[in-house]
Amino acid sequence: MAEKTEAATGGAGAGKQPRSVRVVLLALMIAMMLAMLDNMIIGTAMPTIVGELGGLEHLSWVVTAYTLATAASTPLWGKLGDMYGRKGSFMTSIVIFLVGSALSGMAQDMGQLIGFRAIQGLGAGGLMVGVMAIIGDLIPPRERGKYQGMIAGVMALSMIGGPLVGGTITDHWGWRWSFYINLPLGVVALIAISAVLHLPKKRSEARIDYLGAALLTIGITAIVLVTTWGGTEYAWTSARIMELIGIGVAALVGFVFWQTRAAEPILPLHIFRSRNFTLMSVIGFIVGFVMFGATLFLPLYQQSVQGASATNSGLLLLPMLGAMLVTSMVAGRVTTSTGRYKIFPLAGGALMTVGLYLLSTMDTDTTRFTSGLYMAVVGLGMGCLMQITMLVAQNSVEMKDMGVASSSTTLFRTLGSSFGVAIMGALFNNRVQDVMAERAAGSGAKATEQSATLTADALNALPAAIRDAYQHAVSAGTHTAFLLGSAVAVLALVAAVFVKEVPLKGAGPKEAVTPADGDGDPATAKAPVTEAV
Repeated sequence: MAEKTEAATGGAGAGKQPRSVRVVLLALMIAMMLAMLDNMIIGTAMPTIVGELGGLEHLSWVVTAYTLATAASTPLWGKLGDMYGRKGSFMTSIVIFLVGSALSGMAQDMGQLIGFRAIQGLGAGGLMVGVMAIIGDLIPPRERGKYQGMIAGVMALSMIGGPLVGGTITDHWGWRWSFYINLPLGVVALIAISAVLHLPKKRSEARIDYLGAALLTIGITAIVLVTTWGGTEYAWTSARIMELIGIGVAALVGFVFWQTRAAEPILPLHIFRSRNFTLMSVIGFIVGFVMFGATLFLPLYQQSVQGASATNSGLLLLPMLGAMLVTSMVAGRVTTSTGRYKIFPLAGGALMTVGLYLLSTMDTDTTRFTSGLYMAVVGLGMGCLMQITMLVAQNSVEMKDMGVASSSTTLFRTLGSSFGVAIMGALFNNRVQDVMAERAAGSGAKATEQSATLTADALNALPAAIRDAYQHAVSAGTHTAFLLGSAVAVLALVAAVFVKEVPLKGAGPKEAVTPADGDGDPATAKAPVTEAV
């Protein structure tokens, strides 16, 4: 029976049905592209959506509802895949995402759109987890690096192409097609997964940990709302933010306590006994913190200080995203050919720290070429870390916990992005206001209030003194934000030092050894009884 399980999982990816595996991987890349592209496309279409549906005061909830639902559902999808089978849960998440997309395209007011976006987010949480977990099931760890590098490439391309695709669709077909475009792509992915993907069908007599799921959902929701609302909708010291912090802490403490007693915990705490898994969770959090902070403030700097248009500022991110894409691919292939990977977290942490520090030195005289070089350094660092964190995390748990490991790593990266945007944003805004107060006094108040919305044309329309003050303020704000990012990236480098390079399964017969500290390759352990479908 154990041999049957191995053939249905790791062996399948190793070479029994290479054509089938390639088809599945194509479907997985489409699914990942759906999840990543969505927010990028919608961001470009939002002005048009607001113009038709109204509800400008609720605009932020179109993004927040999606983010909340994605973050809260991520751990649940991972556990459902572990308990009842990866294929069924993944296809269900695709269907939910497509239903949410279709309904969002038919929304008649802002309230409906927000609700339908939440449905989309529920499905998106399963898309991202399912992609990584299925790769973990299909491909042995030794071979996994290059395929996860391809997934990282899809993520980078989505970040680059999302705004361009969103603008083109909105201009030529209307904003509703920003949602409808998901339908044909999703159907292709569904058909390919249904016809070609063959994974073990798992039997679990345990019930879903509903109490754990509720506590975790409340805790994650509170965290995301604090980082989303803090400093914008409400002051950081306001009663609402304090209430959310209290609710979040209480829910997460209760969740940890309950997980030690639940028969089938949503997030088994024993996986954190692995040093490597815990370190990868920390590094993943930091990557999310840095990456989404950089993609938020770099375009703002380019538009406000360097005079780029909104479209061009997206294209000017190419040095960072292109470097990330290439490095992810190279890191995956080197890991596959050598079986070694510790060099990449070390190099990634160092490059990310240096690159962010270089970005913090930019001022009003920095050229686009120079800022492009600095961005490329950051991209090289992120490329070394993006998929290696997932690879090492999956290699640090047993096969039965593959979904939980994938969802936990994804969740920590998502939470890192929320904290990064919130904390870096708070520092940025405070610094902008201080510098505007120093340089422009009361005459700069209006520009300060609109600091995140001034386009290049609007900036040029300002009086010369105000424009100069604003450019110096944004430059100072990005200096503070990226300096914080560099300090946080140091923690990723420190964590990488303590990573234990455990041989990946598939590198040779001598590597099927599990060290006593629990950081060995648990994929070599005996798998649970399954039946193939």
